[in-house]
Amino acid sequence: MSDAAKITTGGCLCGAVRYEVRGPLRNVVNCHCSMCQKLHGVYGAHSKARKTNITITTDEGLAWYKTSDVAHRGFCRKCGSSLFWEPFELDATGIIAGSLDGPTGLTTMGHIYVGEKADFYAIEDALPQFDASSDGELVNDYK
Repeated sequence: MSDAAKITTGGCLCGAVRYEVRGPLRNVVNCHCSMCQKLHGVYGAHSKARKTNITITTDEGLAWYKTSDVAHRGFCRKCGSSLFWEPFELDATGIIAGSLDGPTGLTTMGHIYVGEKADFYAIEDALPQFDASSDGELVNDYK
């Protein structure tokens, strides 16, 4: 099956929000920013897809919270699961990798915002690291 024909599904913990992604997913980028720390308890592991390729198939709890002038975050208002990071000006949505149904076949490809990383863990792999955004330098990091 080609990447264009691939369908990946995902959703929240309680099932009130389900979605599907048609086509390719970007490999995972670990975001160590202070917002991801508050949201996930540590860093956020994000895949990404074009906005037009994501369809919400069950919406009994999807809510959005504007976290900055740049983006808002989608979560389930019933169980609290974090699902999406969606920039307003870009044609892509970050998808919380843990919300995808496995196996995904994805791998981790780098770390962003390591300049804000919490002090209670170490990054021990040899993957690329960026003090802030990667600014599209990582493969298929849609701008």
